[in-house]
Amino acid sequence: MDRLQKVIAGAGIASRRKAEELILDGRVKVNGKVVKELGTKVGPSDKVEVNEIPIEKEEPVYFLMYKPRGVISSVKDEKGRKVVTDFFHEIKERIYPVGRLDYDTSGLLLLTNDGEFANLLMHPRNQIDKVYVAKLEGIPSKENLRKLEKGVQLEDGKTAPATVKLLSMDKKKQTSIIEITIHEGRNRQVRRMFEKIGHRVLKLKRERYAFLTLGGLKTGEARELTHHEVKQLRAAAQESVNKNS
Repeated sequence: MDRLQKVIAGAGIASRRKAEELILDGRVKVNGKVVKELGTKVGPSDKVEVNEIPIEKEEPVYFLMYKPRGVISSVKDEKGRKVVTDFFHEIKERIYPVGRLDYDTSGLLLLTNDGEFANLLMHPRNQIDKVYVAKLEGIPSKENLRKLEKGVQLEDGKTAPATVKLLSMDKKKQTSIIEITIHEGRNRQVRRMFEKIGHRVLKLKRERYAFLTLGGLKTGEARELTHHEVKQLRAAAQESVNKNS
């Protein structure tokens, strides 16, 4: 017997947190009856429906994608713009992105149908490193880079300490390339951090997530994570959450 929200998440319909919202909203039925209790447990013989649609347990799948710029990190877009799942037409499982990259940001994005796994990676206490490379307008001073390392005050709170490296600069064009490592996942966070110290981001790419890199992938391409990578990532995320609880 498993908790209802875990079963829904395991079917690839939503993260466990979102599954809890669906239950509380009365959008989940068990054996034909609406269930609103989060502690409800179900077994293999129970019929579970979400929004009147029976769920089918899918085998979990895990993908690493090199997201292009100009693509939405979602399964659908009301404005009809291209979304990341458009690159997975041959995948029958209902996958969705773990977290998101902005429309104008390229780089490493994970997708899965394992809601429990996604929820663990997106846990607010998870401090897994995410490494970005940004092309900036202007050349930031050492003093301003130190501000990013210590954390800067944004409208939604102060950022956690970051690791920042100046990779190169073009004095003639007045641009610079900066590598920044963070472990938070706020909306447009990296762009807002650089704007805070007076530099607009011209291009932004996520190059690493934990130990995973884009090695061997071209923009728009994806590969399935190995069993070992999934196990290693899950263990690292769980350790981080436990450590910071």
